[in-house]
Amino acid sequence: MPDGFVYTENLMNLAAVIYRPEDDVDSLLAGFATGLLEQGRRVGGVVQRNRKGTCGPVKLMEVVDLGTGQVIPICQNLGPGAVSCHLDTGGLADAALAVQHAIAQKVELVVINKFGKTEAEGRGLRGELAMAVAAGLPVLTGVPWRFYDAWCDFTGGYGTTLLCEQHVVADWWQETSRRADWNRMRS
Repeated sequence: MPDGFVYTENLMNLAAVIYRPEDDVDSLLAGFATGLLEQGRRVGGVVQRNRKGTCGPVKLMEVVDLGTGQVIPICQNLGPGAVSCHLDTGGLADAALAVQHAIAQKVELVVINKFGKTEAEGRGLRGELAMAVAAGLPVLTGVPWRFYDAWCDFTGGYGTTLLCEQHVVADWWQETSRRADWNRMRS
């Protein structure tokens, strides 16, 4: 968390799905969030989906705003000779706005597609992760195994780490939402 960030009970609401390259964390998070939306839960933030395009051998990355359904490209098309993708800073800024809007709406759960290389380097949606935690909202994200140490540095070791399995995420959410409901009743 940012310098000067002090532990609060809010960090109990933070969960990271730790995954390896063979895991499909994007589908897991998108399916989980969609399931909650279908149940009438208020979920916001962004989930990632990748699709083949004319960008060469790599997949085009895009995120979907859970609040509006808007598709936000986050990968610049570098052309057919490209062997990697280049993160689109404009798309990333739009994704950040989607997360900020979810925070302002005080949704029940903020989903942020991942704490990846850009966030590990101190950019990307790192600030929005901290904002959501500071607002006391439950936050769910994916963290590639190779960035786990950076994640621990960012969180100070607080929060919950989850296996990349649907039932594990569902169990976390059941407990987190129950705690949130209890806290709302006490207020």
